[in-house]
Amino acid sequence: MAEVQKGFLLSRQSGDRRNRPEVQLWLVTDDQPVCLYVEDQSPVFFIETAALFQAEKYLNSAQISFTSRSVALTAFNHKRVTAIYFKSIDSSVRAQKILSSEALPIYEADIRLHDRYLMERFTYGSLTFTGEPIQKQGYMEYRNARLRPDVFKPKFKVMSLDVECSAKGELYSVGLHGDELNTVIMVGQQEQVISEDINIIWVDDEQTLLESLIQQVADYDPDIFIGWNVINFDFRLLVKRASLHKMPLSLGRGSQSCSWRERVNEPGLGFVTTPGRVVIDGIDALKSATWHFDSFSLESVSRALLGKGKAVDDVDNRLEAITHDFHHNKQKLAKYNLQDCRLVSEIFEKTRLLDYLRLRSEMTGLELDRMGGSVQAFTNLYLPKLHRAGYVSPNLPEGGGLASPGGYVMDSIPGLYNNVLVLDFKSLYPSIIRTFKVDPLGLIEGLKAPEKSIPGFKGAFFSRDNHFLPEIITGLWQQRDQAKAEKDSARSQAIKILMNSFYGVLGSGGCRFYDTRLASSITMRGHEIMQHTALWVEEFGHQVIYGDTDSIFVLLDENISHDDADHIGLQLAGTITQRWQQRLQENFGLTSYLEMEYETHYRRFLMPTIRGSETGSKKRYAGLKVTAEGEALICKGLETVRSDWTPLARDFQSALLNRVFAGNDPTAYVKETVSTVKQGINSEQLVYRKRLRRRLSDYVKNVPPQVRAARLADEQNRQAGKPLQYQNKGAVYYVMTINGPEPIEYLNSAIDYEHYITKQLKPIADGILPFINLDFDQMVSSQSSLF
Repeated sequence: MAEVQKGFLLSRQSGDRRNRPEVQLWLVTDDQPVCLYVEDQSPVFFIETAALFQAEKYLNSAQISFTSRSVALTAFNHKRVTAIYFKSIDSSVRAQKILSSEALPIYEADIRLHDRYLMERFTYGSLTFTGEPIQKQGYMEYRNARLRPDVFKPKFKVMSLDVECSAKGELYSVGLHGDELNTVIMVGQQEQVISEDINIIWVDDEQTLLESLIQQVADYDPDIFIGWNVINFDFRLLVKRASLHKMPLSLGRGSQSCSWRERVNEPGLGFVTTPGRVVIDGIDALKSATWHFDSFSLESVSRALLGKGKAVDDVDNRLEAITHDFHHNKQKLAKYNLQDCRLVSEIFEKTRLLDYLRLRSEMTGLELDRMGGSVQAFTNLYLPKLHRAGYVSPNLPEGGGLASPGGYVMDSIPGLYNNVLVLDFKSLYPSIIRTFKVDPLGLIEGLKAPEKSIPGFKGAFFSRDNHFLPEIITGLWQQRDQAKAEKDSARSQAIKILMNSFYGVLGSGGCRFYDTRLASSITMRGHEIMQHTALWVEEFGHQVIYGDTDSIFVLLDENISHDDADHIGLQLAGTITQRWQQRLQENFGLTSYLEMEYETHYRRFLMPTIRGSETGSKKRYAGLKVTAEGEALICKGLETVRSDWTPLARDFQSALLNRVFAGNDPTAYVKETVSTVKQGINSEQLVYRKRLRRRLSDYVKNVPPQVRAARLADEQNRQAGKPLQYQNKGAVYYVMTINGPEPIEYLNSAIDYEHYITKQLKPIADGILPFINLDFDQMVSSQSSLF
């Protein structure tokens, strides 16, 4: 038996080998890569004991070998269950189908063997292991492995990969970047390399390029591949081109083949498997960590985060430039190819994406390359605790479940104000879960003795003693406070996202613990808390002009100073926190974890109306926020922060708000802006950017402007023999002309300047000017008489 070692999970899977189940786990260690094999685990699911006789009859008839065992577990309906074990994963799957077709009540049949093995040992990311070692080429294999949770911080070896190709997918080059790795594999005759910071490997043809890539990966031996759309473009293309040459794409450890498979009902999107390694797409990882950009193109994100972009002159016709450089300037193409790799590496480093994904894996057991996965994270944390409390989990709700009430949104009082405070509850939904013991097990136990339990909503009662989720939240809360104290932003963000996901999980029909009573007992309690809080604030002599989910907006006297506003904000937050402590102790005998915080003082604040109405808007406002560095314009939900409005509209709104908030007459600026548009000055600000959410062919009845522009562009591309750009989603840049929307790459008609005045400038002006008794139409008409 080998000595005990530590490692971190890269990937996990299970399958049948020689008709026996086997769990395979790949790890990164301080020594060398490791592959663990666990060979004594049996697939299992549970059936209500009352149905066991029928189940045995059906399984025996199908000649499926199984073993049943009495266990001290019940379903949420309080009926006893029996465990049924199988000798292979295949026989377990067949048994599930047979019993389900006969409508027999079975539970947890959809939990994968490797997930069950890890979660039942509370093993998330880091672990200690032993086993029988066998040295393989490039890694160590352990048979009959045993493991338990531990603490281990891995040092990942990362390779950034980027492919350049023709419009038909023929490979031109592959760029590879990592520590002391700056390599481009290029199809072409060898040339003397001008740049010293790039290593070009010249190959004769595409097949040789793939062979060289396999060798470079084997030599560098990365744990993780990163890239931009790397799964659905680069790896998908590499797998396809290798298949055309009838060769395995052996990019996995131990020379195992890489594979790509398409997602069900999502054409063009898929999963990639590289045994012993992980592939992480930068776009998906940023979205998972809640980063937001107008565009997730590599050019846009790198400009926003790094202040630099791609190494190409013609950013609008990159494919043409790439093809031209491949035939006429291969070293320029190599520089461009490697620059893309470097940009991805720098984005990952700047945003600490791998730290975030590692920490998330440590806390929840999610795979490093799993994007989303909040339901699986909840299951990993909750299910083993539930088993130890004597229950098996319920199945997914039929039909996806019923919708639960959303967050509280108060009707706003529109106006232009001085001195508005924003107070909000710190992590309101997690606080409600902790305070009112909202929990799947707590609900089942609470309904047994409602007179002793905590009332929820829609008939819910929660046990005061039997629950797990409040303790899980409490542990995460403490970890986040520690992370904040240590200024560990990656850990703090990972914990915040996880805590905030729990409400959504309980209200999701895709979660086995879904129950509308759970989600409603969180959101409707939130409604109650916000309404009472607003009443208290008004009792203190202040007006509440808006409220949204966990925040209230409080109007103060228009002449007070910033210091006085700060004092009132802190005093209100402390008093409301104390009031909730007192109220919940008196009414429910509960310790309150509700904590109100003073967040912001807006010296000037605009709450607009719904367009074309006198009713106050929701989730849309602007204000001058007072900070230590000065005043900052903050806009929420307005056009200036929406990427589907033109730069003209966004800049116009910001400038208009700044003038109004400063008390300056904006008339001259409005007239000047209208005049500039009419004269065709700064026409680059008139470009719309909108995303196609579906395939181009899917737009039949409703054909919006961006679709019309995309179809025009692809028709021109087809006639010119160029690749079609917009058939499968994507972003379209277009301008409104006198003949309708036209893509900027094929702009043939005169721009419709009147459209931009009436559809872009006027709606924004009409949302601001009436609050200072001015009218956009009067300004424009008086200006028109001068021309």
